[in-house]
Amino acid sequence: MSSKATKNRAALKAKPSNGAVAEMSTDVVTEMSTGVVTEMSTRAVQARAEVLTSALQSGAGCLPAVAVERAEAAIAKTALRTSIAVGCTVVAFAGATGSGKSSLFNVLAGADVSQVGARRPTTSKPSAAIWGSESPSALLDWLMVGVSHMVNAELSRGQEPRLDGLVLLDLPDFDSQATANRMEADRVLDLVDVFIWVTDPQKYADARLHEDYIAKLSAQDAVTITVLNQADRLTPEALEACSSDLLRLLGAEGVVGAEVIATSAKDGRGVNDLRSRISTVISGHNAPIQRLDSDLRSAANLLRSSVADSELNLDLLGDTALVDALSRAAGIPVILDAVERDYRRETVVSTGWPVTRWATSLRPTPLKLLGLKKDVSDSPAAISRSDVRSVLGRSSLPPVTPAARAAVALATREIGDRAGRDLPQAWTDAVTDAAMQPGTELGDALDQAVVGTSLRDRDPFWWTAFGFVQWLLVLTAAVGLSWLVVLMVLDWLRPAVGTHGLGTLLPFLLFAGGLFVGFLMSLLTAAFGRVGSRRRRVLVAARLNDVVAQVARDRLMMPVREVLHRHRMTREYLDVARQPA
Repeated sequence: MSSKATKNRAALKAKPSNGAVAEMSTDVVTEMSTGVVTEMSTRAVQARAEVLTSALQSGAGCLPAVAVERAEAAIAKTALRTSIAVGCTVVAFAGATGSGKSSLFNVLAGADVSQVGARRPTTSKPSAAIWGSESPSALLDWLMVGVSHMVNAELSRGQEPRLDGLVLLDLPDFDSQATANRMEADRVLDLVDVFIWVTDPQKYADARLHEDYIAKLSAQDAVTITVLNQADRLTPEALEACSSDLLRLLGAEGVVGAEVIATSAKDGRGVNDLRSRISTVISGHNAPIQRLDSDLRSAANLLRSSVADSELNLDLLGDTALVDALSRAAGIPVILDAVERDYRRETVVSTGWPVTRWATSLRPTPLKLLGLKKDVSDSPAAISRSDVRSVLGRSSLPPVTPAARAAVALATREIGDRAGRDLPQAWTDAVTDAAMQPGTELGDALDQAVVGTSLRDRDPFWWTAFGFVQWLLVLTAAVGLSWLVVLMVLDWLRPAVGTHGLGTLLPFLLFAGGLFVGFLMSLLTAAFGRVGSRRRRVLVAARLNDVVAQVARDRLMMPVREVLHRHRMTREYLDVARQPA
């Protein structure tokens, strides 16, 4: 495998497994999607395997196990086959019992490599005939072929066309009564590059051959050659009829450009035609890459059926109902009521009648009872040191009611259902599981979000102004009262000192006016406090709504978004992996 391919695969494996999708290098995807590779090459098939690997990673847990296993086998096969004897082409003779494939194999090899006998089946293990100067031992070990024969070099040079690089296998019969023989044939058929189906006039329409093998491989675009052997047993008219019927069957099974080569191992009829056809297939040594490519595309096509054509855009879904439900679950209405009462209390403490407002300041604040009391900040949105400390603790809000908990569950389930409505069942389940977060974790996140939110604002300026005026009124009333007391004392002492009574109207007005105006101002500031408390409620409600919405996005929407992103990446990877080169 090339260094670039190895680098890409290592990068994919290094990605964290937290729901994020493994990204491929741009050059690999571009190479596959834009058709830069005009002819099949090792690099092209490796790139397709990398894209398919990315699809399996992004779709992990949501793709059918059988299709995943098939894709993994195709990827592993690609890695091995492209590393050993790429210049050799493995061609398999496969057929039913009695088709004469072993005899035809020996004729092509020029030696009795495969055993032929009267009792059938005879072949139980694959045999190999190799054209070339060196034996591809690594390839034979991978195929697990023990019996091999190097075709005589002199004989090979005398043959036209040349078959250098050909590894021809004679497989056990795929319809053998021996189970081990059938399993061995199926095993090797999964590994070879080109298939030569050898049939005979009696079994050319066999259902097992056509349904289990030819039709299946034609769907994978595998390179196949069909041979009608034992042609010497038919008259020219009968041979023509059988060949035409076999072509009809092949066309019905989706074999593109189907052709039938009539042969006879007995009199050598059609052997040169078969040799020429094999030579054409193996020329350029491209057949192995074509087989690997067809396996990968077939696996991608199978996986693609478990992925939808589109996903829901969560930005268009909206989260108003979810945020409302979470707000109720987080006790936001209780907090806002406490914020209003706290504002009105502080209004009384700051602007009420100074002589009596101390009693109000002794009562605990509503926010403090909820564990949400915070220090006054200079900035409207600043969080004080006590705010930071409180983030590490918990509030004293009442527990979530069953109704609020049910509303959250309903809202999250609705989001999961709508987001996964048009997806295959496995992806729908993944979306639903992502949306339904554990209640304890969600409750802790909401509580910490509330505790970490500033519930105060800068004190209104009019508190200070009205508070100062109130103290002036208290001072005025005190002066009037003191004046009246002095007058009363002087009036009591009048016989002794011989003074005349002084007027009491002005001191009385000072005393009564200070009390009355202070009382009226207390009523006025209380009205201002009610208006200001509603405004403070709106301000704090906006802040709390923002943090609750952030919790909804982080804890509920983000996991759903990640699943949908994985689905989109899986679909895009599979679309690239299954397109023709």
